[in-house]
Amino acid sequence: MRAVALGGGHGLHATLTALRRVTPDVTAVVTVADDGGSSGRLRRELGLLPPGDLRQALAALAAEEDGGSLWAEVFQHRFGGNGALTGHAVGNLLLAGLFEVLGDPVAALDEARKLIGVSGRVLPMSTEPLEIEAQVAGLSDDGAVRTIRGQVAVATTPGQVERIELRAPGRSGGVPKACAEALAAVAGADAVFLGPGSWFTSVLPHLLVPELHDALVRTEAVKIVILNLVPQPGETAGFSPERHLDVLFQHAPGLKVDAVIADRGSVAVPARLADAAAGLGARALFGRVADPNVAGSHDPDALAACVREALDAIGRRKGRRG
Repeated sequence: MRAVALGGGHGLHATLTALRRVTPDVTAVVTVADDGGSSGRLRRELGLLPPGDLRQALAALAAEEDGGSLWAEVFQHRFGGNGALTGHAVGNLLLAGLFEVLGDPVAALDEARKLIGVSGRVLPMSTEPLEIEAQVAGLSDDGAVRTIRGQVAVATTPGQVERIELRAPGRSGGVPKACAEALAAVAGADAVFLGPGSWFTSVLPHLLVPELHDALVRTEAVKIVILNLVPQPGETAGFSPERHLDVLFQHAPGLKVDAVIADRGSVAVPARLADAAAGLGARALFGRVADPNVAGSHDPDALAACVREALDAIGRRKGRRG
């Protein structure tokens, strides 16, 4: 099965770790709007794609045999101390060097995946750094909606994010252009996965790149949304599981999905989520996918089992329709 997972950060890491248990043919399409931490520093200083989320995806797909896990560990290692390297991850610096030497982020990521033993592929959703802009309510007593710019600012706002837009600061008109290889991966996929992750800053941005949005709407692949276990402070504080789907539909009304995977223990009213999923053309699938030992994290084995169950159910349903 050719699987494509779209997202960023820890959420995409969870999906990729689970998908590795389902198929060796996994492609990650990663957001490139990060402007904080080590990634933000490298982006500002060198004008390159922020490497952090790309690094996390590579580490998630790294082989556990033949020393791959050691390289994945080194890739994720952050320098301590008080000098210029403090806070930088080794993988971020290596990717930045490859970006500069090769001049092509896709070629650089392909070289990096060979180094750490990745059987799948990691691609940026755009080959240019992007900027998130959000309309946020509740920041003042006058009820006005304010514009907040930057991924970190949006992710940590104390207000209520209502809508986001995505811009390419270095491109005339600011309209983001999709990575051609990412478009080809979506077009050739058997299954496409969205979520979990920071909803407004890691998941929804993929739907705001016009070419990528159209590819996701057109693809004949099975489309599965994986929901977060808990709302995220600031970004989705107070959101119910069904509210996540409502926001998804608002940003991409033409998108239809086949299944929505949710943790049974994280859904207060399953019937409401089932109705919201039906609005996207999907069936809600409830499983025990939370890691009992790590709060707020998905268990990769349980999530992989739920993915298999979803694929089997969709296959049977589509077979009956055929």
